[in-house]
Amino acid sequence: MASKPADPNRIDPNWPHLPDGGHAVTELMGTVQGNMSPFGDVEFPVDTVPYEHPVTEINR
Repeated sequence: MASKPADPNRIDPNWPHLPDGGHAVTELMGTVQGNMSPFGDVEFPVDTVPYEHPVTEINR
């Protein structure tokens, strides 16, 4: 039984197109067990965090 072609409306447009039939790195192809880091090569813990907590001023 032949498979039908993929529906273009169901293909993730953000999925990378790699040359020569390459595959994007997923948790199945990674070098370590578990999810890959969304932070790239940043090592944790970091020295400083560029985050400032928002403050709500209530008007009365």
